[in-house]
Amino acid sequence: MWARTLSTSCSTSSHSHIRGTQPVECHDETDDSRNRLETEKPNPRRKALSVFFILKSVIIIYAAMVILAYLFQAKLIFPAGGDLWCTPADRGYTYEEVRLQVDGHTTHGWFIPAPDSRGVFLFAHGNAGTIADRIDNLTVLHELGFDVLIYDYGGFGLSTGRPSEQRCYADARAMWRYLTEERNVAPGRIVLFGRSLGGGVTAQLATEVQPRAVILESTFLSAPALGQEAFRILPVKWLLRHRFDNAAKVSSITSPILVVHSQADEVVPYHHGRDLFELANEPKAFLDIRGGHGDGFYVTGQAYGEGLIDFLNAECGMRSAE
Repeated sequence: MWARTLSTSCSTSSHSHIRGTQPVECHDETDDSRNRLETEKPNPRRKALSVFFILKSVIIIYAAMVILAYLFQAKLIFPAGGDLWCTPADRGYTYEEVRLQVDGHTTHGWFIPAPDSRGVFLFAHGNAGTIADRIDNLTVLHELGFDVLIYDYGGFGLSTGRPSEQRCYADARAMWRYLTEERNVAPGRIVLFGRSLGGGVTAQLATEVQPRAVILESTFLSAPALGQEAFRILPVKWLLRHRFDNAAKVSSITSPILVVHSQADEVVPYHHGRDLFELANEPKAFLDIRGGHGDGFYVTGQAYGEGLIDFLNAECGMRSAE
């Protein structure tokens, strides 16, 4: 009787030793349930601290990204190229080395004359590689019957110093003076040609001088506008020191202008080219090409050269040497 009572009733926590039975420890199930509920109950303070630490970590990571983007923007915009692995001589062209003093540094380029020249292309390339990497571009332009002056920005190829927006502009001005003052080329025989970042360099020079024509290929509205599209989570418009604000300059260009762009451009979206064209003054033309950012001229093939010549003939009257 006692053993049965003890096994079914747990009103106390005392131990009994009756007739050799084992001690029985009794637990209050109500207390256990209460303790479990108290343990599982959310702690508002702990939850708030967790949210705070997560937000703090996100802010620190974001701030670090912003700081790094600001500090290393020059490396991103100007990943200067290396050695000149080839020269125009490798294509069978006669050429001259050009070395000019710019802001205490040397700007290096090549001048490649053409027989019975129709004019001169002053070519400003993009932000990566060197003039050696543009040997195919140079070949296309030369075969159109034009002399070509192509050069590297400061810090690229054999050009000394460090690249920057202002140094790029200074390099272009020096090359213009070389053509007009040292080689006595009339401005009316010079076509300014800029590809990608070089379009920004060309647009600036075209607001300062009066060339026969201006060609902007695969060029962006501005560096901040392009950067903001590529890095949407960063305040690129406020970070960039190198602006290349072509949208603000193109309407000041009074020479005939040709805008060249590919709908398949994976670096500078097509709308940049279309928008620049809309902002440009007459006379102007737009040339749609195929291919990506770096190989559009090659993929488009013969139609590319024909498009350039059609523009120069129609808008500039550059049908023969003057």
